Amino acid sequence: MKPVGLLLMTIMTLTVTEVNAEQLTLERIFASPDLAGPKLRALKMSPDGVRVTYLQGKINDKDQFDLWEYHIKDRQQRILVDSDELLDGEEQLSAEEKARRERQRLANVSGIIDYAWSKDGQFLLFPLNGDLYVYQLADQSTRQITRTDAFETDARFSPKGRYVSFIRQQNLFVVDAETGQEQQLTQDGGGLIKNGMAEFVAQEEMKRNTGYWWSPDEQYIAFLQVDESPVEVTKRYEINADDIEVIEQRYPYTGQPNVSIRMGLVKLTDGAINWVDLGNEADIYVARVDWLKSAQEVSYQWQSRDQQTLKLQVADLTGKSRTLITERSDTWINLHDDLTFLHDGRFIWASERSGHKHLYLYSAKGEVIHPLTKGEWVVDELTGLDESAGWVYFTGALDTPLEKHLYRVALNEPAQPEKITSRSGFHEISMDDSARYYIDQWSDREHPPQTSLHRSSGERLAWLNQNAVGPGHPYYPYLSAHLPNEFGHIKVHEGTDQAYTLHYRMIKPADFDPAKKYPVFQYVYGGPHVQYVTRSWGRLIEQYMAQQGFLVFVIDNRGSDRRGVVFESALYKRMGTPELEDQVAGTRYLKSLPFVDAEKVGIFGWSYGGFMTLKALTKAADEYALGVSVAPVTDFALYDTHYTERYMSTPQLNPEGYRTTAVFADVSNITKPLLLIHGMADDNVLFLNSTKLIKVLQDEGVLFDTMIYPGGKHGISGEKPQFHVYSTIARFFIKHLQTTD
Repeated sequence: MKPVGLLLMTIMTLTVTEVNAEQLTLERIFASPDLAGPKLRALKMSPDGVRVTYLQGKINDKDQFDLWEYHIKDRQQRILVDSDELLDGEEQLSAEEKARRERQRLANVSGIIDYAWSKDGQFLLFPLNGDLYVYQLADQSTRQITRTDAFETDARFSPKGRYVSFIRQQNLFVVDAETGQEQQLTQDGGGLIKNGMAEFVAQEEMKRNTGYWWSPDEQYIAFLQVDESPVEVTKRYEINADDIEVIEQRYPYTGQPNVSIRMGLVKLTDGAINWVDLGNEADIYVARVDWLKSAQEVSYQWQSRDQQTLKLQVADLTGKSRTLITERSDTWINLHDDLTFLHDGRFIWASERSGHKHLYLYSAKGEVIHPLTKGEWVVDELTGLDESAGWVYFTGALDTPLEKHLYRVALNEPAQPEKITSRSGFHEISMDDSARYYIDQWSDREHPPQTSLHRSSGERLAWLNQNAVGPGHPYYPYLSAHLPNEFGHIKVHEGTDQAYTLHYRMIKPADFDPAKKYPVFQYVYGGPHVQYVTRSWGRLIEQYMAQQGFLVFVIDNRGSDRRGVVFESALYKRMGTPELEDQVAGTRYLKSLPFVDAEKVGIFGWSYGGFMTLKALTKAADEYALGVSVAPVTDFALYDTHYTERYMSTPQLNPEGYRTTAVFADVSNITKPLLLIHGMADDNVLFLNSTKLIKVLQDEGVLFDTMIYPGGKHGISGEKPQFHVYSTIARFFIKHLQTTD
């Protein structure tokens, strides 16, 4: 499960200037142009190092993206491809593409949503409206390379640029870039068989959005073949404004069968397929696939169904496999993308075996040479490798879990990491393939993201988007009303061997008076792999609520990200219990402050946060004055295999855990105002979660408010729906909790 952001801010610089402050309105927050200025996505450096390309929303429609470049030498930004010039009317998406975008949280965007560079840096490939296009830099021309009624997806250049590959009608195709000749590499795709495509749980839970991988020499493509026939057919009702669609979906409910998977190696010259020996156990996941530099072997990460075993396997071109690494855990093993092979066969691998995620250098035989990092802090991700200079680059939380920085460490000799980024805050880093340059998207709580280009030493070469908030900038009228975040922490079980620290942040209301008492807008997510207390730019809805007179409060409970295995795995087999204990600990601390109205603490969350809100009102009803629950899981037996079984095992093996995690048994404890919100076409947290809860609430005589959105998916996306959602939430808080003088 992934959190749904309230409003994702983008790139600008906050300058401290006295202006006539305007109060934020919800209408303005969700309208175009984006208050944050230009929204840049998918930043990439060209292979020749001449330019940085990115996707940027239109001024009059922040969710329709065009392809842009920043030319490094002349320091000029220019549009390369205007999506309007290629679209004839509104974009028409296939059902598969709609689902794919929903999995990537891109359901609200249109235009050019992805692109790829050719290896020579002369061409850019991108999909649009179901077909594929190539932009040529030399003559600034755009050429359409597919023109069919079918929908082409997951397109990319081959490693040397000779081919373009893509998926059409559940089969894998390649096109010769010189001759235009098309070749179909798999023949049996269709119906329940999908070739080269990521299955539902891979997209939604594993962060794997593809199902095929080129060999470095362009001779082979490794691909996964998914057979959905073992998965139970469920009828999902998508209720729209003027009709109801009955979707027969093969949804892998926890404890039920998953898809069957085969891994093939298809040879381009003759289309022959060698199937990889995945072992005798069929009920598994193939989480990641990476070719070795030699192109004679391909690695894959074999994950057991219970996710307590992860093997790094290597297969030769005949499909014969061997094991390089085996990781085991008593709870679960987190997946990562931090495998990098060196030219001599050695490789870098990330592991949490020490209790914190760190990087290790391995021999070609799978033996540890030495740890590259160590300590009671976590590595976020491996961002680059410069083999010739002997540097490994990564982001992590060495200094504090509230920040993210770029570091480097020597590859061949154990040494202390060297910090490269300097400004306090969060640095999202993207390095070029040679690890000589990086793009830095930096922010802190008082400065929205800035984007800059640097040498790997840290030297800044250029601003890609400094985006100062001055006259004419969308946020300028609201600048002086922007309220600061204050950070702190509380100790839980202090003085015992079970003590731990929880980090929080708060925004005090506008015109704060310590002699007054204020109502609270407590935002919660609470689920694993998420961290909301960071020194990074936040959500304008929080600013809005603070300007309405609420104290905004967020605390990260056990289970949240970047704190190590023990902190995260506390929720194993008992989701909703340790997380709620920590949220309540934060609430009680908050109530001890003299300026907080202890009788007016409201809690709001979306998705897992919606589940946590319901837990708060059923298990800690005395602590909260109201709750707003959006798209909640109400019973984890209704959620998918890979996510739920990772944390809860199966309903068959942990029946009591599932019973106590479900919210139904305690709904009679809800005595405070509850607002329940859900999209009626949600294919992630199914609307069934809320309809079951509604029936139980009604049977128990519990009064509540509800708002449902015909056609709404999990994120209830789009300018108008988002405005309506948050207007409903804000009005509910103001109605029940707003203080008066």
